[in-house]
Amino acid sequence: MNTKTTTIKNVKTLTLVAMLIAMSAVGAMIKIYNTVAFDSLPGYFASLYFGGYIGAIVISLGHIFTALTSGFPLGIPNHIIIAVSMAVCAYFYSLAYKKFNSYVAVAVGTILNGPVATLIFVPQYGWGFFIQMVLPLTIASFANVLLASIIYKTVLKMIKR
Repeated sequence: MNTKTTTIKNVKTLTLVAMLIAMSAVGAMIKIYNTVAFDSLPGYFASLYFGGYIGAIVISLGHIFTALTSGFPLGIPNHIIIAVSMAVCAYFYSLAYKKFNSYVAVAVGTILNGPVATLIFVPQYGWGFFIQMVLPLTIASFANVLLASIIYKTVLKMIKR
């Protein structure tokens, strides 16, 4: 009986994660600027609901979908680096949420995925790239992490009812 319950739970989790990945693909089509899109919202939500590791997978795939639909403007290796950095952001976002609160988590997610992630490419592309990308990326990051936090809180309230 216990293995059947575990199997059902695993199938349910896998289905929900697959749905979040699909939502990332849809969000990848809602572009704000260049490869900045709403692909990361499902990943940030997944990091809160399922944990940082699953969130990291969802958010990484979300960025790959965005890069794919944009034609990989920075090249495939650079978009893989971005996907990994977004995975790190999602992990630390969930960690900050668990250790502190949603406000700290939103700040951590925004700062890591905005200015810090953009700084990674300054040696390669220069400060002009940073100046061009930091504002739209920070705004989109804030929107994604804030909405993920609000949706997570709403889902928890609905589950408790």
